[in-house]
Amino acid sequence: MARFRSLFVDSLPGDPLTAPSPRQVHGALWSKVTPTPVASPRVVAFAPEVAALLGLDEATLRSEPWVQALGGNRLLEGMLPYAANYGGHQFGNWAGQLGDGRAITLGELEGPAGTFELQLKGAGRTAYSRRGDGRAVLRSSIREFLCSEAMHHLGVPTTRALSLVATGDGVVRDMFYDGNPEVEPGAIVCRVAPSFLRFGNFELPASRGELELLRQLADFTLAQYFPAIERGDYVALFHEVARRTAQLIAQWQAVGFVHGVMNTDNMSVLGLTIDYGPYGWVDGYDPEWTPNTTDAGMRRYRYGNQPSIGLWNLARLGSALLPLVEERTGLEEGLEIYRRTFEAAQQERYAAKLGLEVLEGEADLDLAQRLFDWMRAEETDMTIFFRALSQVVLEPEAPAALPAPVREAFYSAVSAGHEATGLDWLQRWWHRVRRQETLPAELARRMDAANPKYVLRNWLAQEAIDAAHAGDDSKVEALLEVMRRPYETQPGREHYAGKRPEWARSKPGCSALSCSS
Repeated sequence: MARFRSLFVDSLPGDPLTAPSPRQVHGALWSKVTPTPVASPRVVAFAPEVAALLGLDEATLRSEPWVQALGGNRLLEGMLPYAANYGGHQFGNWAGQLGDGRAITLGELEGPAGTFELQLKGAGRTAYSRRGDGRAVLRSSIREFLCSEAMHHLGVPTTRALSLVATGDGVVRDMFYDGNPEVEPGAIVCRVAPSFLRFGNFELPASRGELELLRQLADFTLAQYFPAIERGDYVALFHEVARRTAQLIAQWQAVGFVHGVMNTDNMSVLGLTIDYGPYGWVDGYDPEWTPNTTDAGMRRYRYGNQPSIGLWNLARLGSALLPLVEERTGLEEGLEIYRRTFEAAQQERYAAKLGLEVLEGEADLDLAQRLFDWMRAEETDMTIFFRALSQVVLEPEAPAALPAPVREAFYSAVSAGHEATGLDWLQRWWHRVRRQETLPAELARRMDAANPKYVLRNWLAQEAIDAAHAGDDSKVEALLEVMRRPYETQPGREHYAGKRPEWARSKPGCSALSCSS
Protein backbone atom coordinates (compact mmCIF):
# COMPACT_ATOMS: atom_id res chain seq x y z
CA MET A 1 0.00 0.00 0.00
CA ALA A 2 1.31 3.46 -0.94
CA ARG A 3 2.31 5.54 2.07
CA PHE A 4 1.77 9.27 2.19
CA ARG A 5 3.64 11.97 4.08
CA SER A 6 3.52 15.77 4.17
CA LEU A 7 6.78 17.66 4.48
CA PHE A 8 4.97 20.97 3.90
CA VAL A 9 2.76 20.41 6.93
CA ASP A 10 5.56 18.95 9.05
CA SER A 11 8.06 21.70 8.21
CA LEU A 12 6.09 24.94 8.08
CA PRO A 13 3.69 26.83 10.40
CA GLY A 14 0.01 26.03 10.02
CA ASP A 15 -3.35 27.44 11.00
CA PRO A 16 -4.47 26.25 14.48
CA LEU A 17 -8.12 26.32 13.38
CA THR A 18 -9.55 23.42 11.40
CA ALA A 19 -13.06 24.53 10.40
CA PRO A 20 -13.48 25.27 6.67
CA SER A 21 -15.19 28.60 7.39
CA PRO A 22 -13.80 31.48 5.29
CA ARG A 23 -11.36 33.68 7.20
CA GLN A 24 -8.13 35.62 7.00
CA VAL A 25 -5.32 33.32 8.09
CA HIS A 26 -2.26 35.07 9.55
CA GLY A 27 1.08 33.61 10.57
CA ALA A 28 0.45 30.34 8.75
CA LEU A 29 1.16 28.86 5.32
CA TRP A 30 -1.57 26.21 5.35
CA SER A 31 -4.82 25.18 6.98
CA LYS A 32 -5.95 21.65 7.75
CA VAL A 33 -9.11 20.61 5.95
CA THR A 34 -10.98 17.40 5.26
CA PRO A 35 -12.42 16.82 1.76
CA THR A 36 -16.22 16.98 1.67
CA PRO A 37 -17.72 13.58 0.73
CA VAL A 38 -19.60 13.17 -2.56
CA ALA A 39 -22.54 10.99 -3.54
CA SER A 40 -21.03 8.36 -5.80
CA PRO A 41 -17.44 8.78 -7.03
CA ARG A 42 -16.64 7.10 -10.34
CA VAL A 43 -13.33 7.11 -12.21
CA VAL A 44 -14.01 8.57 -15.66
CA ALA A 45 -10.38 8.41 -16.81
CA PHE A 46 -6.84 8.20 -15.50
CA ALA A 47 -3.38 8.84 -16.94
CA PRO A 48 -1.29 5.63 -17.00
CA GLU A 49 2.01 7.50 -17.18
CA VAL A 50 1.21 9.50 -14.05
CA ALA A 51 0.16 6.35 -12.22
CA ALA A 52 3.51 4.81 -13.14
CA LEU A 53 5.35 7.87 -11.75
CA LEU A 54 3.69 7.12 -8.43
CA GLY A 55 4.21 3.37 -8.53
CA LEU A 56 0.50 2.72 -9.04
CA ASP A 57 -1.44 0.74 -11.64
CA GLU A 58 -4.97 0.65 -13.03
CA ALA A 59 -6.15 -2.07 -10.68
CA THR A 60 -5.07 0.00 -7.68
CA LEU A 61 -6.66 3.21 -8.96
CA ARG A 62 -9.95 1.46 -9.66
CA SER A 63 -9.99 -0.32 -6.29
CA GLU A 64 -12.64 0.82 -3.85
CA PRO A 65 -10.25 2.51 -1.36
CA TRP A 66 -8.58 4.57 -4.08
CA VAL A 67 -11.80 5.52 -5.87
CA GLN A 68 -13.18 6.75 -2.56
CA ALA A 69 -9.94 8.64 -1.81
CA LEU A 70 -9.81 10.25 -5.28
CA GLY A 71 -13.42 11.33 -4.79
CA GLY A 72 -12.69 12.86 -1.39
CA ASN A 73 -14.69 10.30 0.57
CA ARG A 74 -11.86 8.75 2.61
CA LEU A 75 -8.24 9.22 3.55
CA LEU A 76 -5.52 6.64 2.98
CA GLU A 77 -2.76 5.96 5.47
CA GLY A 78 -0.49 8.97 5.98
CA MET A 79 -2.71 11.53 4.24
CA LEU A 80 -2.76 14.90 6.04
CA PRO A 81 -4.99 17.05 3.83
CA TYR A 82 -4.49 20.81 3.80
CA ALA A 83 -5.16 23.93 1.77
CA ALA A 84 -2.30 26.34 1.11
CA ASN A 85 -2.42 30.00 2.08
CA TYR A 86 -1.23 32.46 -0.57
CA GLY A 87 -2.08 35.78 -2.17
CA GLY A 88 -1.60 37.19 -5.62
CA HIS A 89 -1.91 39.94 -8.18
CA GLN A 90 -4.97 39.35 -10.35
CA PHE A 91 -5.21 41.23 -13.65
CA GLY A 92 -2.49 43.56 -12.42
CA ASN A 93 -4.05 44.40 -9.04
CA TRP A 94 -3.12 43.12 -5.59
CA ALA A 95 -5.95 40.84 -4.43
CA GLY A 96 -4.69 40.05 -0.93
CA GLN A 97 -5.24 36.59 0.54
CA LEU A 98 -6.53 34.04 -1.96
CA GLY A 99 -5.41 30.50 -1.07
CA ASP A 100 -6.63 27.09 -2.17
CA GLY A 101 -10.35 27.71 -2.31
CA ARG A 102 -11.23 24.38 -3.92
CA ALA A 103 -7.96 22.48 -4.00
CA ILE A 104 -6.95 20.17 -1.17
CA THR A 105 -3.50 18.59 -1.04
CA LEU A 106 -3.67 15.05 0.31
CA GLY A 107 0.05 14.72 0.92
CA GLU A 108 3.18 13.55 -0.84
CA LEU A 109 3.72 10.12 -2.33
CA GLU A 110 7.16 8.75 -3.14
CA GLY A 111 7.23 6.78 -6.37
CA PRO A 112 9.85 5.44 -8.79
CA ALA A 113 10.33 8.89 -10.33
CA GLY A 114 10.55 10.87 -7.11
CA THR A 115 8.23 12.50 -4.60
CA PHE A 116 5.01 14.12 -5.78
CA GLU A 117 2.16 16.01 -4.14
CA LEU A 118 -1.36 14.78 -4.86
CA GLN A 119 -4.03 17.44 -4.83
CA LEU A 120 -7.79 17.13 -5.30
CA LYS A 121 -9.35 20.01 -7.20
CA GLY A 122 -13.06 20.34 -6.50
CA ALA A 123 -13.07 18.44 -3.20
CA GLY A 124 -15.04 20.95 -1.13
CA ARG A 125 -14.76 24.07 1.00
CA THR A 126 -11.59 25.27 2.69
CA ALA A 127 -10.71 28.28 4.80
CA TYR A 128 -9.95 30.08 1.53
CA SER A 129 -13.17 29.37 -0.36
CA ARG A 130 -14.59 32.84 0.40
CA ARG A 131 -18.12 32.69 -1.08
CA GLY A 132 -17.40 29.57 -3.15
CA ASP A 133 -18.54 26.00 -2.61
CA GLY A 134 -15.12 24.44 -3.22
CA ARG A 135 -16.48 22.28 -6.03
CA ALA A 136 -15.64 21.92 -9.72
CA VAL A 137 -17.82 20.94 -12.66
CA LEU A 138 -17.24 18.19 -15.19
CA ARG A 139 -16.54 20.49 -18.15
CA SER A 140 -13.68 22.36 -16.48
CA SER A 141 -12.35 19.16 -14.91
CA ILE A 142 -12.20 17.43 -18.30
CA ARG A 143 -10.32 20.42 -19.68
CA GLU A 144 -7.79 20.41 -16.83
CA PHE A 145 -7.30 16.64 -16.92
CA LEU A 146 -6.72 16.55 -20.68
CA CYS A 147 -4.60 19.68 -20.90
CA SER A 148 -2.27 18.69 -18.09
CA GLU A 149 -1.39 15.54 -20.00
CA ALA A 150 -1.44 17.13 -23.46
CA MET A 151 1.09 19.75 -22.34
CA HIS A 152 3.36 17.12 -20.81
CA HIS A 153 3.44 15.11 -24.01
CA LEU A 154 4.18 18.27 -25.98
CA GLY A 155 7.28 18.59 -23.80
CA VAL A 156 6.05 21.64 -21.88
CA PRO A 157 6.72 21.66 -18.10
CA THR A 158 3.41 21.23 -16.33
CA THR A 159 1.54 19.87 -13.37
CA ARG A 160 0.11 16.46 -14.21
CA ALA A 161 -3.29 14.83 -13.77
CA LEU A 162 -3.67 11.37 -12.27
CA SER A 163 -7.43 10.92 -12.45
CA LEU A 164 -10.76 12.42 -13.40
CA VAL A 165 -13.59 11.40 -11.09
CA ALA A 166 -17.29 12.13 -11.54
CA THR A 167 -18.89 12.83 -8.15
CA GLY A 168 -22.56 12.06 -8.81
CA ASP A 169 -23.46 15.49 -7.38
CA GLY A 170 -24.80 18.54 -9.13
CA VAL A 171 -22.94 21.85 -8.95
CA VAL A 172 -24.55 25.22 -9.68
CA ARG A 173 -22.51 27.48 -11.96
CA ASP A 174 -23.12 30.69 -13.91
CA MET A 175 -20.76 29.91 -16.78
CA PHE A 176 -20.51 33.45 -18.17
CA TYR A 177 -21.51 35.39 -15.06
CA ASP A 178 -24.60 36.65 -16.89
CA GLY A 179 -27.26 35.75 -14.35
CA ASN A 180 -28.10 32.36 -15.86
CA PRO A 181 -26.84 29.72 -13.41
CA GLU A 182 -27.36 26.05 -14.20
CA VAL A 183 -26.85 22.79 -12.38
CA GLU A 184 -23.93 20.91 -13.92
CA PRO A 185 -22.40 17.51 -13.12
CA GLY A 186 -19.61 17.74 -10.55
CA ALA A 187 -16.12 16.25 -10.86
CA ILE A 188 -12.73 16.14 -9.15
CA VAL A 189 -9.29 16.08 -10.77
CA CYS A 190 -6.33 14.66 -8.87
CA ARG A 191 -3.45 16.93 -9.79
CA VAL A 192 0.16 15.82 -9.36
CA ALA A 193 3.36 17.87 -9.12
CA PRO A 194 6.62 17.96 -7.17
CA SER A 195 5.16 21.12 -5.62
CA PHE A 196 2.28 23.53 -6.18
CA LEU A 197 4.20 26.50 -4.71
CA ARG A 198 3.31 29.73 -6.48
CA PHE A 199 4.66 33.26 -6.63
CA GLY A 200 1.69 34.20 -4.45
CA ASN A 201 2.87 31.95 -1.61
CA PHE A 202 5.75 34.39 -1.13
CA GLU A 203 3.79 37.55 -1.85
CA LEU A 204 1.27 37.12 0.95
CA PRO A 205 3.61 36.94 3.97
CA ALA A 206 5.75 39.71 2.44
CA SER A 207 2.67 41.94 2.08
CA ARG A 208 1.81 41.39 5.74
CA GLY A 209 5.30 41.96 7.06
CA GLU A 210 5.51 38.34 8.23
CA LEU A 211 9.19 38.20 7.39
CA GLU A 212 10.13 35.20 9.52
CA LEU A 213 7.34 33.21 7.85
CA LEU A 214 8.63 34.37 4.46
CA ARG A 215 12.16 33.29 5.38
CA GLN A 216 10.96 29.89 6.55
CA LEU A 217 9.12 29.35 3.27
CA ALA A 218 12.13 30.44 1.19
CA ASP A 219 14.48 28.16 3.16
CA PHE A 220 12.06 25.23 2.78
CA THR A 221 11.83 25.87 -0.98
CA LEU A 222 15.60 25.93 -1.36
CA ALA A 223 16.13 22.78 0.69
CA GLN A 224 13.41 20.73 -0.98
CA TYR A 225 13.41 21.88 -4.63
CA PHE A 226 16.70 23.72 -5.27
CA PRO A 227 19.28 21.73 -3.28
CA ALA A 228 22.13 22.89 -5.54
CA ILE A 229 21.64 26.47 -4.30
CA GLU A 230 23.26 27.40 -1.00
CA ARG A 231 20.88 27.86 1.92
CA GLY A 232 20.00 31.52 2.37
CA ASP A 233 20.95 32.53 -1.17
CA TYR A 234 17.59 34.02 -2.07
CA VAL A 235 19.01 35.95 -5.01
CA ALA A 236 20.19 32.70 -6.63
CA LEU A 237 16.73 31.26 -5.99
CA PHE A 238 15.15 34.19 -7.80
CA HIS A 239 17.57 33.85 -10.72
CA GLU A 240 16.68 30.17 -11.13
CA VAL A 241 12.95 30.89 -11.00
CA ALA A 242 13.52 33.58 -13.65
CA ARG A 243 15.29 31.11 -15.95
CA ARG A 244 12.62 28.46 -15.56
CA THR A 245 9.81 30.95 -16.13
CA ALA A 246 11.46 32.28 -19.27
CA GLN A 247 11.97 28.79 -20.66
CA LEU A 248 8.37 27.88 -19.88
CA ILE A 249 6.83 30.87 -21.61
CA ALA A 250 9.08 30.41 -24.65
CA GLN A 251 7.65 26.90 -24.91
CA TRP A 252 4.10 28.23 -24.59
CA GLN A 253 4.73 30.66 -27.44
CA ALA A 254 6.30 28.02 -29.66
CA VAL A 255 3.32 25.65 -29.48
CA GLY A 256 0.72 28.44 -29.59
CA PHE A 257 -0.60 27.95 -26.05
CA VAL A 258 -2.40 30.78 -24.25
CA HIS A 259 -2.79 30.38 -20.50
CA GLY A 260 -5.57 32.95 -20.24
CA VAL A 261 -5.16 33.93 -16.58
CA MET A 262 -1.51 34.60 -15.74
CA ASN A 263 -2.14 36.01 -12.28
CA THR A 264 0.79 35.68 -9.89
CA ASP A 265 -1.13 33.06 -7.91
CA ASN A 266 -1.13 30.97 -11.08
CA MET A 267 2.65 31.10 -11.58
CA SER A 268 4.70 28.14 -10.40
CA VAL A 269 8.00 28.67 -8.58
CA LEU A 270 9.23 25.47 -10.27
CA GLY A 271 8.50 26.80 -13.75
CA LEU A 272 5.50 24.52 -14.37
CA THR A 273 2.28 25.36 -16.18
CA ILE A 274 -0.23 25.49 -13.36
CA ASP A 275 -4.02 26.06 -13.08
CA TYR A 276 -5.73 25.26 -16.37
CA GLY A 277 -8.76 27.53 -16.59
CA PRO A 278 -9.70 29.57 -19.66
CA TYR A 279 -6.74 28.40 -21.75
CA GLY A 280 -6.63 27.86 -25.49
CA TRP A 281 -4.44 27.24 -28.50
CA VAL A 282 -4.04 29.84 -31.20
CA ASP A 283 -6.11 28.66 -34.17
CA GLY A 284 -5.97 31.63 -36.52
CA TYR A 285 -2.60 33.23 -35.71
CA ASP A 286 -3.33 36.44 -33.81
CA PRO A 287 -1.05 37.87 -31.10
CA GLU A 288 -4.04 39.80 -29.71
CA TRP A 289 -6.14 36.71 -28.99
CA THR A 290 -7.14 35.70 -25.48
CA PRO A 291 -9.49 32.82 -24.63
CA ASN A 292 -10.63 34.49 -21.39
CA THR A 293 -13.93 36.36 -21.51
CA THR A 294 -13.02 38.13 -18.27
CA ASP A 295 -10.00 39.58 -20.09
CA ALA A 296 -11.83 40.45 -23.31
CA GLY A 297 -11.58 44.20 -22.73
CA MET A 298 -8.01 44.59 -21.47
CA ARG A 299 -6.54 41.56 -23.27
CA ARG A 300 -3.84 41.65 -20.62
CA TYR A 301 -3.20 37.92 -20.98
CA ARG A 302 -3.33 37.74 -24.77
CA TYR A 303 -0.97 35.41 -26.62
CA GLY A 304 1.49 38.12 -27.70
CA ASN A 305 1.68 39.63 -24.20
CA GLN A 306 2.57 36.47 -22.28
CA PRO A 307 6.34 37.11 -22.32
CA SER A 308 5.85 40.62 -20.88
CA ILE A 309 3.46 39.34 -18.23
CA GLY A 310 6.02 36.73 -17.21
CA LEU A 311 8.50 39.56 -16.57
CA TRP A 312 5.90 41.63 -14.70
CA ASN A 313 4.99 38.70 -12.48
CA LEU A 314 8.65 38.00 -11.72
CA ALA A 315 9.06 41.60 -10.64
CA ARG A 316 6.28 41.03 -8.10
CA LEU A 317 8.06 37.92 -6.79
CA GLY A 318 11.30 39.88 -6.61
CA SER A 319 9.56 42.57 -4.55
CA ALA A 320 8.31 39.87 -2.17
CA LEU A 321 11.84 38.50 -1.69
CA LEU A 322 13.40 41.94 -1.29
CA PRO A 323 13.14 41.98 2.55
CA LEU A 324 15.33 38.85 2.64
CA VAL A 325 18.24 40.27 0.61
CA GLU A 326 20.78 42.96 1.41
CA GLU A 327 20.35 44.95 -1.80
CA ARG A 328 18.03 44.90 -4.78
CA THR A 329 20.77 44.77 -7.45
CA GLY A 330 20.77 40.96 -7.56
CA LEU A 331 17.00 40.83 -7.93
CA GLU A 332 17.11 43.39 -10.74
CA GLU A 333 19.72 41.19 -12.42
CA GLY A 334 17.18 38.35 -12.24
CA LEU A 335 14.82 40.32 -14.47
CA GLU A 336 17.59 40.74 -17.01
CA ILE A 337 18.30 37.00 -16.79
CA TYR A 338 14.64 36.44 -17.66
CA ARG A 339 14.90 38.70 -20.72
CA ARG A 340 18.08 37.07 -22.00
CA THR A 341 16.87 33.53 -21.32
CA PHE A 342 13.53 34.12 -23.01
CA GLU A 343 15.08 35.69 -26.10
CA ALA A 344 17.58 32.84 -26.48
CA ALA A 345 14.95 30.15 -25.86
CA GLN A 346 12.48 31.72 -28.26
CA GLN A 347 15.04 31.97 -31.03
CA GLU A 348 16.16 28.38 -30.43
CA ARG A 349 12.61 27.06 -30.61
CA TYR A 350 11.63 29.02 -33.71
CA ALA A 351 14.85 28.02 -35.44
CA ALA A 352 13.87 24.39 -34.83
CA LYS A 353 10.33 24.99 -36.05
CA LEU A 354 11.73 26.49 -39.27
CA GLY A 355 14.27 23.71 -39.79
CA LEU A 356 17.27 25.91 -39.01
CA GLU A 357 20.14 25.05 -36.74
CA VAL A 358 20.14 28.62 -35.46
CA LEU A 359 18.66 32.00 -36.38
CA GLU A 360 21.75 33.73 -37.76
CA GLY A 361 21.84 37.50 -37.68
CA GLU A 362 19.36 40.07 -38.92
CA ALA A 363 18.52 38.20 -42.12
CA ASP A 364 17.11 35.19 -40.26
CA LEU A 365 15.30 37.35 -37.71
CA ASP A 366 13.76 39.27 -40.59
CA LEU A 367 12.74 36.01 -42.24
CA ALA A 368 10.94 34.93 -39.08
CA GLN A 369 9.24 38.31 -38.62
CA ARG A 370 8.01 38.34 -42.21
CA LEU A 371 6.46 34.94 -41.62
CA PHE A 372 4.49 36.15 -38.61
CA ASP A 373 3.37 39.23 -40.53
CA TRP A 374 2.18 36.98 -43.37
CA MET A 375 0.32 34.58 -41.10
CA ARG A 376 -1.40 37.45 -39.34
CA ALA A 377 -2.52 39.15 -42.55
CA GLU A 378 -5.05 36.40 -43.31
CA GLU A 379 -6.48 33.85 -40.90
CA THR A 380 -3.82 31.15 -40.78
CA ASP A 381 -3.82 28.08 -38.55
CA MET A 382 -0.49 28.25 -36.73
CA THR A 383 -0.21 24.54 -35.90
CA ILE A 384 -1.12 23.31 -39.39
CA PHE A 385 1.13 25.87 -41.10
CA PHE A 386 4.31 24.98 -39.23
CA ARG A 387 3.65 21.26 -39.58
CA ALA A 388 3.24 21.72 -43.34
CA LEU A 389 6.73 23.17 -43.76
CA SER A 390 8.38 19.78 -43.29
CA GLN A 391 6.62 18.60 -46.44
CA VAL A 392 7.75 21.65 -48.39
CA VAL A 393 11.39 21.15 -47.41
CA LEU A 394 11.33 17.74 -49.10
CA GLU A 395 10.53 19.25 -52.50
CA PRO A 396 13.49 19.11 -54.93
CA GLU A 397 12.90 22.69 -56.07
CA ALA A 398 11.73 25.87 -54.41
CA PRO A 399 7.93 26.12 -54.67
CA ALA A 400 6.52 27.87 -57.75
CA ALA A 401 3.05 28.09 -56.17
CA LEU A 402 1.63 27.72 -52.69
CA PRO A 403 1.95 24.00 -51.88
CA ALA A 404 -1.28 22.21 -50.98
CA PRO A 405 -0.21 21.44 -47.37
CA VAL A 406 0.45 25.16 -46.79
CA ARG A 407 -2.77 26.23 -48.48
CA GLU A 408 -4.65 23.91 -46.13
CA ALA A 409 -3.59 26.10 -43.19
CA PHE A 410 -5.75 29.04 -44.29
CA TYR A 411 -9.34 29.44 -43.11
CA SER A 412 -10.56 31.05 -46.34
CA ALA A 413 -9.49 31.48 -49.95
CA VAL A 414 -6.10 33.17 -50.19
CA SER A 415 -6.09 36.52 -51.95
CA ALA A 416 -3.74 37.03 -54.88
CA GLY A 417 -1.64 39.59 -53.00
CA HIS A 418 -1.36 37.43 -49.93
CA GLU A 419 -0.43 34.41 -52.03
CA ALA A 420 2.32 36.34 -53.80
CA THR A 421 3.76 37.57 -50.49
CA GLY A 422 3.64 34.08 -49.06
CA LEU A 423 5.22 32.47 -52.09
CA ASP A 424 8.09 34.96 -51.92
CA TRP A 425 8.59 34.06 -48.27
CA LEU A 426 8.46 30.32 -48.95
CA GLN A 427 11.08 30.60 -51.68
CA ARG A 428 13.42 32.62 -49.46
CA TRP A 429 12.93 30.17 -46.61
CA TRP A 430 13.40 27.08 -48.85
CA HIS A 431 16.73 28.36 -50.19
CA ARG A 432 17.88 29.33 -46.69
CA VAL A 433 17.04 25.99 -45.09
CA ARG A 434 18.40 23.92 -47.97
CA ARG A 435 21.80 25.66 -47.73
CA GLN A 436 22.44 23.58 -44.63
CA GLU A 437 24.36 20.34 -44.93
CA THR A 438 21.57 18.26 -43.40
CA LEU A 439 19.73 15.98 -45.80
CA PRO A 440 16.12 17.06 -46.54
CA ALA A 441 14.64 13.89 -45.03
CA GLU A 442 16.50 14.49 -41.76
CA LEU A 443 15.46 18.15 -41.81
CA ALA A 444 11.83 17.10 -42.20
CA ARG A 445 12.14 14.65 -39.32
CA ARG A 446 13.61 17.31 -37.04
CA MET A 447 10.93 19.80 -38.01
CA ASP A 448 8.15 17.32 -37.25
CA ALA A 449 9.74 16.77 -33.84
CA ALA A 450 9.45 20.53 -33.19
CA ASN A 451 6.01 21.13 -34.72
CA PRO A 452 3.12 19.14 -33.24
CA LYS A 453 0.44 17.73 -35.48
CA TYR A 454 -2.09 17.51 -32.65
CA VAL A 455 -2.81 20.08 -29.94
CA LEU A 456 -5.73 20.23 -27.52
CA ARG A 457 -7.87 22.70 -29.39
CA ASN A 458 -10.83 24.02 -27.44
CA TRP A 459 -13.35 22.63 -29.90
CA LEU A 460 -11.90 19.13 -29.51
CA ALA A 461 -12.15 19.40 -25.74
CA GLN A 462 -15.72 20.66 -26.09
CA GLU A 463 -16.69 17.65 -28.21
CA ALA A 464 -15.45 15.39 -25.41
CA ILE A 465 -17.29 17.49 -22.81
CA ASP A 466 -20.57 17.38 -24.73
CA ALA A 467 -20.29 13.60 -25.07
CA ALA A 468 -19.49 13.18 -21.37
CA HIS A 469 -22.49 15.29 -20.42
CA ALA A 470 -24.56 12.87 -22.51
CA GLY A 471 -23.11 9.90 -20.63
CA ASP A 472 -20.36 8.91 -23.09
CA ASP A 473 -16.85 9.02 -21.57
CA SER A 474 -15.18 7.43 -24.58
CA LYS A 475 -14.28 10.72 -26.26
CA VAL A 476 -12.30 11.80 -23.21
CA GLU A 477 -10.27 8.59 -23.42
CA ALA A 478 -9.89 8.90 -27.21
CA LEU A 479 -8.68 12.50 -26.98
CA LEU A 480 -6.24 11.62 -24.21
CA GLU A 481 -4.83 8.81 -26.37
CA VAL A 482 -4.28 11.14 -29.34
CA MET A 483 -2.60 13.80 -27.21
CA ARG A 484 -0.15 11.24 -25.85
CA ARG A 485 1.65 11.29 -29.25
CA PRO A 486 1.28 14.85 -30.56
CA TYR A 487 4.29 14.78 -32.88
CA GLU A 488 3.45 11.51 -34.63
CA THR A 489 1.08 11.15 -37.56
CA GLN A 490 -1.70 8.87 -36.34
CA PRO A 491 -3.59 7.19 -39.22
CA GLY A 492 -7.34 7.42 -38.97
CA ARG A 493 -7.23 10.42 -36.63
CA GLU A 494 -7.31 13.23 -39.18
CA HIS A 495 -10.25 14.77 -37.33
CA TYR A 496 -7.99 15.69 -34.43
CA ALA A 497 -5.52 17.50 -36.68
CA GLY A 498 -8.04 19.62 -38.58
CA LYS A 499 -8.73 23.34 -38.51
CA ARG A 500 -11.35 24.75 -36.18
CA PRO A 501 -14.76 24.06 -37.76
CA GLU A 502 -17.03 27.01 -38.44
CA TRP A 503 -19.54 25.89 -35.79
CA ALA A 504 -16.85 26.30 -33.14
CA ARG A 505 -16.05 29.91 -34.02
CA SER A 506 -18.61 31.31 -31.61
CA LYS A 507 -19.73 28.29 -29.56
CA PRO A 508 -19.26 28.74 -25.79
CA GLY A 509 -16.37 26.62 -24.60
CA CYS A 510 -14.65 26.79 -28.01
CA SER A 511 -13.89 30.44 -28.66
CA ALA A 512 -14.83 32.01 -25.34
CA LEU A 513 -14.29 30.69 -21.83
CA SER A 514 -14.61 32.14 -18.38
CA CYS A 515 -12.96 31.36 -15.07
CA SER A 516 -16.20 29.67 -13.95
CA SER A 517 -15.74 26.05 -12.94
